[in-house]
Amino acid sequence: MIDRTVFENKTAAYYTLGCKLNFAETSAIGKVLAGQGVRRVRSGEKADICVVNTCSVTELADKKCRQAIRRIGRQHPDAFMIVTGCYAQLKPGDVAQIEGVDLVLGSEQKLDILSYLDDLGHKRGEGGRVIASDAKDIRSFAPSCSSDDRTRHFLKVQDGCDYFCTYCTIPFARGRSRNGTVASLVAQARQVAAQGGKEIVLTGVNIGDFGKSTGETFPALLRALDEVEGIARYRISSIEPNLITGEVIDFVAASKRFAPHFHIPLQSGSDTVLKLMKRKYDTALFRHKVEKIKSAMPHAFIGVDVIVGTRGETDELFDEARLFIESLDLSQLHVFSYSERPGTQALKIAHSVNPQTRRLRSKLLLDLSDGKLEAFYEKHTGKTYGVLFEQTRRGNLMHGFTANYIKVEAPYRAALINEPVSVKLAGWNEDRTALRCNRISDVE
Repeated sequence: MIDRTVFENKTAAYYTLGCKLNFAETSAIGKVLAGQGVRRVRSGEKADICVVNTCSVTELADKKCRQAIRRIGRQHPDAFMIVTGCYAQLKPGDVAQIEGVDLVLGSEQKLDILSYLDDLGHKRGEGGRVIASDAKDIRSFAPSCSSDDRTRHFLKVQDGCDYFCTYCTIPFARGRSRNGTVASLVAQARQVAAQGGKEIVLTGVNIGDFGKSTGETFPALLRALDEVEGIARYRISSIEPNLITGEVIDFVAASKRFAPHFHIPLQSGSDTVLKLMKRKYDTALFRHKVEKIKSAMPHAFIGVDVIVGTRGETDELFDEARLFIESLDLSQLHVFSYSERPGTQALKIAHSVNPQTRRLRSKLLLDLSDGKLEAFYEKHTGKTYGVLFEQTRRGNLMHGFTANYIKVEAPYRAALINEPVSVKLAGWNEDRTALRCNRISDVE
């Protein structure tokens, strides 16, 4: 039985580092505390509770988490600080020793936060209390949905991963693959629609693996969500190339609401490096999937994740990867420099790449990405697409995105915010970050 009196007149501040999945889960934690009467802290106000949801995708992410925790502790010196997320799961002892931390919750415990706040208000001062399970014991799936300050909602449909790639710590931070039911996720989408939300991004760690814990399938989820009235657009976040089936591609191409927008982790364009990473595909399969998407949806946006400087990536193998990427009809690259993670199998691979070489390779691929993105935008100049303009106003301008993820700029009109409209794309804006539009139709 929860003693609600410990939450009376309390305020909370929420901080999220890392991926959109973390943002969805922080939102869920906020809703749990709000249900007990905890009010979100106002600007300039000192919080009674601080919740920090951390990331650990790289060593730099760990460092940023430590810095953020210390900064938040200085901003809210009397707050009861709770740290959770991937960094807290992987290194709970280290997190507990950071000044100001009172409670460290692992991945299994984060969304059951109320069960661990019996000593709320009693700052420890000598290291935080740690409550975390081993990765093999992380089993629960908690529903999470968040909205950003634009038009999108992020719906968590899956968590965890069974792949154990040699460079990655995610299976140790989030456990094995599991998911919500189709019925529960449809119910959340309907709730978003009832609240006026127009766009939902499906998030997870390995969303194409949906169905492991419920016996359902990812295509079945897509079909059910496509029938939810009131949602104008869905986007599928990062999905493994080996899990982008022909059924998924054909469905998106013919669907009412799913955007022609794919985000696919390639990680390397070298088959040798992919084998060292223990990825579940080769470059031939990846090329086939890109070509199949473009055949079904020539206007589709395809974003690709790439890691440079992994162990074993020689100069020759990087050049091979770069040429392969250059040959693909892609829209944008998301480039990451390899970060060595303790406990990963990648540390056993010979030939490490020095930081200077990693930076050089990253720059080469970022330049390639800029060229591909510019070409993609210019290919669609003069065409007409639906746009959802975002709530954020920048001077007398507003911005939004087409279904195929082209950023659009227009003079600000409040009536058009978060409403599907049709626009004709014109040339670049002044700083070449978006396309202008020279005609906006009535609401579709």
